[in-house]
Amino acid sequence: MKIEVRKQEALRAHQNVMNQMLQVIDEICRKHNISYLLFAGTALGAVRHQGFIPWDDDLDIGMPRADYDLLMTNAKEWLPEPYEAVCAENDKEYPLPFAKIQDADTTLIERMHLKYLGGVYIDVFPLDGVPTGRMAQRMHFAKYEFYKRVLYLIHRDPYKHGKGPSSWIPLLCRKFFTLTEVQKSIREVMTKYDFDKSDLICDYDDGMKGIMPKKILGVPTPVLFENEEVWGVQEYDTYLSQKYGDYMTIPKQSGQRQHNFHYLDLNKPYRNFEV
Repeated sequence: MKIEVRKQEALRAHQNVMNQMLQVIDEICRKHNISYLLFAGTALGAVRHQGFIPWDDDLDIGMPRADYDLLMTNAKEWLPEPYEAVCAENDKEYPLPFAKIQDADTTLIERMHLKYLGGVYIDVFPLDGVPTGRMAQRMHFAKYEFYKRVLYLIHRDPYKHGKGPSSWIPLLCRKFFTLTEVQKSIREVMTKYDFDKSDLICDYDDGMKGIMPKKILGVPTPVLFENEEVWGVQEYDTYLSQKYGDYMTIPKQSGQRQHNFHYLDLNKPYRNFEV
């Protein structure tokens, strides 16, 4: 019982760090007229729990591509210490097709076999347009998933899973692809269809399941999250129903998913971390 209590206390402390970052992001976005929306499980938590889902250990926001690029371009100037934005555009070793805003006074390692090191973060997903035809959508997402997989394999440590395909496939990817080329290709796929000119959009986190009519987003709509007003999806019922089905029903414990991070320290700057 004591161990379980300590785990809950640690999770709540982690959530508090993320929520403090969210308040800073919200202030910056309002100041610079940048649109953002609570997304995915964070949007669900806002509606069902008025805050974090009790077992949730991450925080997701989405923003139209133009707003995303504006924030990433100016993040170094706009974000106060210890917060920083990391993305492919400002970090040549970055392993993901979306950005994170992180607390540099903390340390978080998601997976033992992925070498990227950072702090407690908020995921920031760019929202882009997608084609309308089903066949065009399949081809579009096939390209995206290919480059996303290559990106993962380039960063995966080929020596922590023994011999065989788990070792030689990442090495093969490093031989034929560079990280810069793959990130450039992913961005070209994601931005092929302009957000403002598209009727359908996607955050690319859920593949084709994430395709939705842009009108669902509406205008950023006030929603309470941990007793603070932030911005959410206007047609939240349609959005959450499409993504989660009966979203107001709390899942059984077996369905309460967490990241189970490899390493987390809320009091150590990640730049001071030693393997």
